[in-house]
Amino acid sequence: MQTSSTLTRAETWRLLLLVGISLGVLANTFQGDGAPLIASISMALISFAVAFSMIRWLGPVFIKAGLKGKDMAKPRKPEIPETMGAVCAVVYLIALIVFIPFAFYKDIVAATSGGGNRDVVIEDQHIETGRYLHRFPHGKLASYLSGLLSLQSIVILGIGDDLLDIRWRHKVLIPAFAAVPMLIVYFVDFGVTHVVVPVPLQQYLGDFIDLGWLYYMYMAAVAIFCPNAINMLAGINGIEVAQSIVIAVLLLFNDAMYLAPITPYPHPATDSHLFSIYFLLPFIGVSAALLCHNWYPSKVFVGDTYCYFAGMVFAVVGILGHFSKTLLLLFVPQIFNFLYSTPQLFHVIPCPRHRLPKFNAATGLLDTSVTEWTVPPSPLIAMVLDLLEKFRLIRLVKNKEGQIVESTNLTILNLWLVWMGPMREDTLAWHMVGVQIACGLLGLFVRHRLALLVFNTDNRTFQSMA
Repeated sequence: MQTSSTLTRAETWRLLLLVGISLGVLANTFQGDGAPLIASISMALISFAVAFSMIRWLGPVFIKAGLKGKDMAKPRKPEIPETMGAVCAVVYLIALIVFIPFAFYKDIVAATSGGGNRDVVIEDQHIETGRYLHRFPHGKLASYLSGLLSLQSIVILGIGDDLLDIRWRHKVLIPAFAAVPMLIVYFVDFGVTHVVVPVPLQQYLGDFIDLGWLYYMYMAAVAIFCPNAINMLAGINGIEVAQSIVIAVLLLFNDAMYLAPITPYPHPATDSHLFSIYFLLPFIGVSAALLCHNWYPSKVFVGDTYCYFAGMVFAVVGILGHFSKTLLLLFVPQIFNFLYSTPQLFHVIPCPRHRLPKFNAATGLLDTSVTEWTVPPSPLIAMVLDLLEKFRLIRLVKNKEGQIVESTNLTILNLWLVWMGPMREDTLAWHMVGVQIACGLLGLFVRHRLALLVFNTDNRTFQSMA
């Protein structure tokens, strides 16, 4: 296991080369219209290099500060740095701030008097204190900054959770407060609250139905669900980061479907999906750097900060990119995990503090963790548990009297071990990554193909009215 806090000579030269090339590309993007998409790719590569280095350098600092945890799924239970997701989150936020001039370079040049726009002739009445303010897309900048502010808020709250170890029932609504800035900007700048009615129901409800304030409640629920869903599907090395990278890459694939030449230009959704790409690329960069250290055998833990931060990135691009329903199709494993865990989350079934799979030191494999019934369940609950066991959704242990004394914890990781049997930690992580990819691809297929069975058209076929 790599325990050094310094980069090797090979790592140093590779990262320096990566940063040097990326900086050269960034400088070159100021030619012409700015090429913000190329700049965003370069920023993602720089973010990877910086995050990779900072995680390595700050590991001993975090341990010295008491930010450490034991890896319970290892024979010797080594202590490793924790809360490293905060490092990635800070690098990501700085990258988004630095990227602002690149994202709006073309608009800044067009709006600034003399800024490369000397040949443009504007009538006197259009000039306001030397700048062509009407040309600058203030709405786009407001959306970008609101997303950035929401992410900054969730990172602060996440670090507080890692430091104070807040219980789940107290922190579940934390993301709702962080979502307030982007919801306000959505209300002021966009404000669309109607949804398309499926074709079979249009004769009763019309083509559209306006949900009004219920739509904002729905978006707040998305902002609450995404961070907590990433946090709930956790417990083995690399799983939090790996699932987030898979979701982000699938979202990138979905965004690319709205760009030329895949979709005819101009398309009314192009700007929204470019907005999404600008947020996702540096996120993939810092997450890939974290995964290099967090994959089995993990050298660092990500902490709750990363789970909140990753989930809020998805909520921001889904809400401000106007595809929150598509986003939820990529969260099928997380939605299943939440529904499956509900009896324990609401204490219908006893819920221990930690429900991660149990490590068997004799075999070196992970097996299901269990909750112990100190008091036998009621007849109704016992009947439901027996039914779940019949369908292989749970594993029970009974005493001689036939009373339930143990039941497996209700998480998708434990369920997979019920189905597949004990396995190595990294094997379980790869299985979960496979499930995430398969469900995500199926979700995109449903969104762009099967949805045509109940809707007249896919919005990728919309043409600009301009």
